[in-house]
Order: sequence, then structure tokens, then C-alpha cells
Amino acid sequence: MIRTKGLTHIHLIVRDMERSLHFYRNVFGMREQFKVGDEMVFLHTPRSKDLITLHEDGDAADVAGTSGGIAHFGFSVVDGDLEAAIKEVKRAGGKLLERGHHSPGAPYAYVADPDGYVIELGVD
Repeated sequence: MIRTKGLTHIHLIVRDMERSLHFYRNVFGMREQFKVGDEMVFLHTPRSKDLITLHEDGDAADVAGTSGGIAHFGFSVVDGDLEAAIKEVKRAGGKLLERGHHSPGAPYAYVADPDGYVIELGVD
């Protein structure tokens, strides 16, 4: 077994950096940790060590939004207000795909970012 400190980041190819930055900043409150040129930005969620890398790569733009076998990634909604989270996703250019309950008291929603990446919003 490899000892780790957890997942460090997910790297997303995006078609439009400004549109993606707007989405992740406004929906999840993510903040820029650092940039690599104009094509790659590392964002983190406040009070966490997670990272999402947004990479605007013209050579790979045709795969933006495709999952390559990864169904989705998820965020836990801290205050439990799933309705407000869904509204924020829509306001920022995303869309609601599905909603329901994994079990009693465990609601979820699958949403998509502007490129089509699927994000699960869950309530702990």
C-alpha cells in the first residue's frame, strides 16, 4: 500500500478559461492558488487543500467536457442548502442534470459545468 495524504488535484481541459474561472469562483468560491502561463490555473476551495487545475489547451479542446471513464467528481455542500447550490450553478452557466436521495436524509444533485463536466453536490 502506498501511504498518501489524499487526492491532490483533478486536471480539467477547458474550452474557455475565463468562463471556467467564473463558474468555479462563483459556484464554489474557489480561489487562485497559482498560474502556469495564461493556459493553466490552479484553484482551491477555501479552508481545504483540494485543487482543480483548469487548462485551456487548444490542442485538446475537442476532449474538454468528456470524462474518459470518470463519471463525475463531487463537492459536499457544507450548509446543506442544496437548492441554493443548484441555483448558483445555473446562474454561473452550468445546468442541473439529476437530483434525488442516495438514502433518507442524503440528498444529492448532479450538475454540469459549462464544459459539461459532471459534478455531484451532496449533503453530509
